[in-house]
Amino acid sequence: MTNPAAGSWTALIDDILDGHWPNPETGKKAVVPYDRIVIEESLDGRAADLVAELDLGERFTVVADAATYEALGERVARELKTLGPVDVVILDHPHADMANVESLAVKLAEADAVVAVGSGTINDLCKFVTGRNGRRYCVFGTAGSMNGYTSTTASITLESGLKVSLPSHAPSGFFVDLGVSAAAPTYLSAAGFGDCLCRSVAQIDWWMSHRLLGTAYHQVPFLIQEKDEAALNQRAAKLAEHDIEANGYLYRVLTLCGLGISFTGVSNHGSMGEHQISHYIDCFAGERHPGTLHGTQVGVASLTMARLQQAMLASDKPPVVKATKIDPDDMVRRMGPAVAAQCLDELRKKAFDETAAAAFNERLQELWPTLRQELKQFMVPVDEMQRLLKSTGGPISAAELGTPADFYREAVVHCREMRNRFSFLDIAADAGMLEDFARGEA
Repeated sequence: MTNPAAGSWTALIDDILDGHWPNPETGKKAVVPYDRIVIEESLDGRAADLVAELDLGERFTVVADAATYEALGERVARELKTLGPVDVVILDHPHADMANVESLAVKLAEADAVVAVGSGTINDLCKFVTGRNGRRYCVFGTAGSMNGYTSTTASITLESGLKVSLPSHAPSGFFVDLGVSAAAPTYLSAAGFGDCLCRSVAQIDWWMSHRLLGTAYHQVPFLIQEKDEAALNQRAAKLAEHDIEANGYLYRVLTLCGLGISFTGVSNHGSMGEHQISHYIDCFAGERHPGTLHGTQVGVASLTMARLQQAMLASDKPPVVKATKIDPDDMVRRMGPAVAAQCLDELRKKAFDETAAAAFNERLQELWPTLRQELKQFMVPVDEMQRLLKSTGGPISAAELGTPADFYREAVVHCREMRNRFSFLDIAADAGMLEDFARGEA
């Protein structure tokens, strides 16, 4: 099966990798740090040839967990034995944190060619460990559960407990057997769809920040995935049916989103206010964490952001902000001293004093009629977003997510403290509206 619209599941992706696609913003050909991306209905019997083309080394170490090894890792390891010696590292319920980074670094100290088999956690750990000393690696995806396969960052939880996106490197090769991924539990593809669903709310946040604060903005990440996003949305319900074509479009959107970082050097096009809500849950829920995946949380948080943005943009009068209220003691209570200090530094970078608030209000008053119309072009009605996410089998509320109501409200109100990206959460908070809004979100 091939992509019916473009003739191949890697159409456009191949042009970007080969340097044949000019960036319409600059006219320059794309330069991306990948050798090969292959997405096909079946890769059975092809692992050795695909990995050999990358020239990673002569001794191979396959890294997986129990589930991904059963799904694909055992087959990959067996096929790689035709090339040379193969070691296998099976991680036991790993988390993408610094403790697991250091543990895996020891296991891979003598590894020549690292071959990751798995999605978010496995890929991030292998990416970060190999990136620290410049070793190239490749990854075989087992589920379309996240967009980090092709990104040049890794989501890692620090010793302090703060989850951050750390600079790393991309895999030399990214390989997808759509038959394997389509057969995976559907909550995984629903999580991947949730990660894709944030496009509209992230774009609204980013364009608003650009227009009001002069933040750098790039259209190209949205441009390269626009047609595939529409095709994926048309097939969203089929993800719950293990449909190969729907999974193919899911992987295209996830892959193109990751490639967008190579054009811009930032992840803003796929990570704004909605991701901050998810990060807050991961960092501070503790025993209250429902065990949900990143993309699952992002899907619910995207609905929250859509409701906030659409409610604010429905008014023909702009909100009026005041100087940012910062409560360091409360941050320490919720986050602990070390993380609170890091977050306080990030928050202060975008906080308004009275002078800055007055200037922002003046700018907002001037631009509001035009800005509302500009932002509505990026908008997907929240009811439509909810319908799409529900059709995949993904949760559409904090209650369905399993996050306690009071904690989800806390995440909505305070997640903006975690990093220096300005979103509608910041406007709502500084306008005194965010706490009232959050009360209706769980």
